[in-house]
Amino acid sequence: MEKKFLVVFDFDGTITTKDTLILFIKFAKGNFKFFCGFLWFSPLLIAYKLNIYPNWKIKQKIFSYFFKGMSLSGFNKICEDFANKYQNIIKPKAITQIFEYHKQNFEVVIISASIANWVVPFANKLKISNVICTEIEINEKNLISGNLSTPNCYGKEKVNRLLKNYPDRENYYLIVYGDSPGDRELLNAADEKYYNIY
Repeated sequence: MEKKFLVVFDFDGTITTKDTLILFIKFAKGNFKFFCGFLWFSPLLIAYKLNIYPNWKIKQKIFSYFFKGMSLSGFNKICEDFANKYQNIIKPKAITQIFEYHKQNFEVVIISASIANWVVPFANKLKISNVICTEIEINEKNLISGNLSTPNCYGKEKVNRLLKNYPDRENYYLIVYGDSPGDRELLNAADEKYYNIY
C-alpha cells in the first residue's frame, strides 16, 4: 500500500514570528494587567527557567490567573478577534509552504503547546482542519475552570498526541517542522524534518 504524506507544523515560532501565549494575554487583558500578572509570577518563571518548576504547571497557573471563570463563548470570541488582528504574525514563507502541501494533497496538521482555542482560528485561515494542542477544561456551567484538560502538548507529549491521532505510523511518511527544544522528540520521530528554517 502506498504511504500517505503527513506534514506536521509546530505553531509558535515555526508558523508565527512570536510566542502567542504572551501576545494573547496582552491582547485579552491589556498591557497593565499583563505586566502585573507576570510580575506576580516572576519567582515561578525564574524557577521554570532554572528547570526546577515544570513547564505545564507554570502555564496552567498563568492561564488560570488570567482566564479562570470566563465563559467559553466569550473566550472563543476573543480568540477569533485575536486571530483576525494578528494575521501579520504568520510567516509568509510558512504560508507558501503550507499551501504548496495542500496542492500536493498532503495532510497538514498543527501540533502545538499553545491553547487550541486561539490556534484553531489561525489554522482555519490556513485551511488546516486538524489542530492538536493543549486543551482547557470547561466546567458544568460552561466556564473556564483554570485547569488544563490534557497534558501540555510539549516535548514527548507531541509524539504521544500524534500517535493517538495517527496510530498506524508505518502507513505514512512524516514530515515535521519545528523551531525549539519542545519540538525535539517530534522532529526525531520524523522521516523528514526541518528545524527553524523560516
